[in-house]
Amino acid sequence: MKTTLTIREELSKRLERLAKSTKRTKSSLASEALEEFLTVQEWHINAVKEGIKAADAGKVVSHKDAVAELKKWGRRAS
Repeated sequence: MKTTLTIREELSKRLERLAKSTKRTKSSLASEALEEFLTVQEWHINAVKEGIKAADAGKVVSHKDAVAELKKWGRRAS
């Protein structure tokens, strides 16, 4: 099934340049970009919903404990 999408002219020009330089079709590049964007957005929305559900269930930590844990991460990275 094919669907037509309308995009701004400048975005279309950028897509055209990239298609030419990579020897790919505009359609394949747009589909790949849209797939990646949707995957990230869906993941983000699900993560927020899970966080809200956990918070509603009382599964939270204090700000002080969260900061202490993040500081440990910084020490391990250095």
